[in-house]
Amino acid sequence: MSTPLEGPARPPVCVLGLGLIGGSLLRALVAAGRTAWGYNRSPETVRDAEAAGFDATADLAAALRRAAEQDALIVIAVPTPIVGQVAAAIAAHAPGCALTDVVSVKQPVRDAVAEHGLLPRFVGGHPMAGTAESGWAAGYAELFTGAVWVVTVDEGADPQVWTQVATMAVDAGAQVVPAESAEHDAAVARISHLPHLLAEALASVGAGSQLALALAAGSFRDGTRVAATAPELVRAMCEGNSTALLGALDEALELLTNARASLAAQNDLTELTDNGHAARRNYEQARRSEIRNLEPGIPGWREQLRDAGRAGGVWCEVTA
Repeated sequence: MSTPLEGPARPPVCVLGLGLIGGSLLRALVAAGRTAWGYNRSPETVRDAEAAGFDATADLAAALRRAAEQDALIVIAVPTPIVGQVAAAIAAHAPGCALTDVVSVKQPVRDAVAEHGLLPRFVGGHPMAGTAESGWAAGYAELFTGAVWVVTVDEGADPQVWTQVATMAVDAGAQVVPAESAEHDAAVARISHLPHLLAEALASVGAGSQLALALAAGSFRDGTRVAATAPELVRAMCEGNSTALLGALDEALELLTNARASLAAQNDLTELTDNGHAARRNYEQARRSEIRNLEPGIPGWREQLRDAGRAGGVWCEVTA
């Protein structure tokens, strides 16, 4: 049994939603020695979590009252369409608790939290990890190991809450990258939400020929992997970030349209293939720097963290 980790930066954690991400987070925190419990509206999921030895309940109000009593960090881990309902419950039962989330879009969550008066104690989060599977059974404690976890640095962010959220992500095994909510949403539209749409399109084109499917190998498998994600989750994620996604989609369509025109007129795909290859190589060779000696709460800390995050920096826990 792990020795419980305690202190101002490591309060108890209440995870609201025990699907793939929330369930994996509960597992990871308990494995790291953190005190944590979870809520899920499905009694079956709660029974499965309890059978695996985890502290869980289907009573949202009870989970939140416990969070208020223990001054816990609350994590919203539900789909985007019901974030507002959960925020309303938090406002009713635990309005003073520090609050974060693991939802894939940040501005809509921030807006929902603000609507219920919870913004002063809120710092958003988004672990860049997942699989095509969903639900409690798909989760595992190592999901976040080595993954990037965005922790938002918006104006008014509380330094103590920011530190709690970032420390939780580090304890789960992740690397913390600070970013502003709007910049996060623009970035994930390009590298997360657009790939989902391209995977859906590629899968649909491949399904037009049984022979093509019989011949499909690595490139088709890898290119369509995320199309196996439950459609309702993809819609919630992409529709919740529609403005940024439209811009990224327009850019991709322009590239493909130009490539088609060049292929038709000159039988030439040089521009697309050369640029795409170079971009992939840049991604493979990118290295992250460490953000050190930057303690939340010092003058200008938000701006400094945002700048460091834009440069690809990873926050390192202040131990002094």
